[in-house]
Order: sequence, then C-alpha cells, then structure tokens
Amino acid sequence: MMDNEKEVLVEIRDLDVRYKTRLGPVSAVDDVSFDIFQGEILGLVGESGCGKSTMGKALMRLLPPATDIHGKVIFDGADVLTFSEDQLRDFRGRRISMIFQDPMTSLNPVQRIDNHLVETIQVHEPDTKETDALSRIRGLVERLGIQKERIEDFPHQLSGGMRQRVMISLGLVLNPSLIIADEATTSLDVIVEAKFLDELREILDEFGVSILVITHNIALVAELADRIAVMYAGRIAELGSIYSVFDNPLHPYTKGLLQSVPSIKLDEREVLYKMPGEPPNLTHPPPGCRFHPRCPEVMPICSNHTPSLLHVTSKQMVNCWLYQDHPEKDQPTIEVAT
Repeated sequence: MMDNEKEVLVEIRDLDVRYKTRLGPVSAVDDVSFDIFQGEILGLVGESGCGKSTMGKALMRLLPPATDIHGKVIFDGADVLTFSEDQLRDFRGRRISMIFQDPMTSLNPVQRIDNHLVETIQVHEPDTKETDALSRIRGLVERLGIQKERIEDFPHQLSGGMRQRVMISLGLVLNPSLIIADEATTSLDVIVEAKFLDELREILDEFGVSILVITHNIALVAELADRIAVMYAGRIAELGSIYSVFDNPLHPYTKGLLQSVPSIKLDEREVLYKMPGEPPNLTHPPPGCRFHPRCPEVMPICSNHTPSLLHVTSKQMVNCWLYQDHPEKDQPTIEVAT
C-alpha cells in the first residue's frame, strides 16, 4: 500500500465490520485497507467512535458474537478471519498481543502479577517449568523498570504506571510480532506518559516488534510513530509518513485535526480552530464521502459518490475527491454552515 523498505507484516484488505443493534447495523469499519510493516510504529488516530478500537479488536478477532466481519487480515501469509478457535488461542499472545486502555480492568484483582505472567507462558508453552517461567519474567519486568520483588504484589498494590508496565510485560512475554496499544496512555499523567512512550520506542528497537498505537491524541502520534493513519467515521481518510502528513496534510479532516491542536506559539489574537458540525451517526451514515457535511471544501460529487484511498505521493495516500479525477473537479466549493 505504501513505498517502504520494510517487509509487510499485516495486510488489511477491504475490512468491513458491522455491529448488530436494535436500531440496525452500525458500520464501525467500512472497506478499510492498509499495511503494517515489520519493525514500525503505526499510529491510528481519530475522534471517539470512529472505529479505531474496533479495528484493533478485529485484528485479534476479539469482537462480540453479534458482529458481521468481512474482508481479509493477512498475518504472515495466513488470513486471521479464517482461523478456528484453536488457531486463535495460539495466535493471540504468541503472534499478536494487546495493551488495553485500563490495566486495572484487564488484570485479575485476586491474582498476583507473577501468576498472570506464568499462566500466559504455560498456556502457550505447557512444557515450560514454573521456575523457568519465573526466571524469564523477572528479567523482563526488571527490563521494564519494575523491581522483581514487586511481581509478588497484587494489581491494586501497584501504581498506574507500573500496572501499565505489567501489561507491556504480558504483551512481550511470548515475543509476539505485533503489539496493539489501545489508548494505553489515557489513565496516565503527563510524566508517566512520557516514560511510557520512551519504553514503547525502546521495546521496538530491542525486541523488533511492530506496534499499532490507537489514540485520539494526534500529538502523541507525532512524537512516537513512524507513520500515521487518520480515521473518520469508519474509513481511512489519510495515510502516510509522519513527516509528510504533518508537513503537508491533504485531507480536510486531517487539516482540521492539526489546526485544532493547542500550540504554545499561538498569541492572543489567534483563535484555536473548531471543526464545524458533529461526527455522523454510523447507524445511518451520510452518502458519499462521510466527511462532506462538515467539509469546508465540499463539492457536489462528495455527497453522492465515495472516493477511494489512493496514492498522491510515494509516502502519502488520501481518500478525497480533491485529489482524484472526476467531472466536477473544477467546480466551485460549497459553503458549509458553522
């Protein structure tokens, strides 16, 4: 999907996820295609409810039963969407793992930290003795800044930052190829968040894993990621390298996100940008480009036809009629009410 010297680890092709609800199907992810490369950090950014977390869970097949999912998730040549339950149990943890938003709800409150880690190892490696597993986890938690004595504590005895490090340990203990960090810094203060980001980068360099960072914080992605995928209403609006997207954002939604981030360079005369309108209801999404009701550069074609995610440069793709040939391209834009 993008020019990159690294090998492709995961290929997402035409992924479509719909939740079944009493109000009708909700199109959480709609016809999404992109790649995750080996040894990279990819940031997936967007507003709450745009489908980011659903995307991450789809890669691990962690979606609830009342879900229709179509497309392909090719991981090292195999389609995850065709895996049996036995294949999924082996796949999760060993090949792909997730760091969830709130570690306190992800860890068993009546189970010590060492038991969490030993159980993870022995489920996938039943021949591993407990003493050998303990030796492995002591070295790993110390590497992540947790004193080895603390693994005998219960989750409530640890700080938020230490619990998040435990979640990283659970993600790394089986040496997976891909870690999904789903809003993993939301519960952390600024100082702990900065340390956590440094640890993620060090993990990539030391262990050679790929990391998918799911967040609504575009500033965090700017500091951490190699590439960024901007998601809006279940679709990818823009995809590219951090430098290309931040230096030259193409999609009107990406431009709006970047303009709405506070900056210390703003003086008293400047006003922080406020994007007009509200995100669409995905039970009844708007036709055509889903951003067109809020877009300051909307054209007549935007409300009737859906654009495609196409290359604009070798390092940047955009899903917008402004960069695709069509009969109405030279017509004037329509004013959007604010």
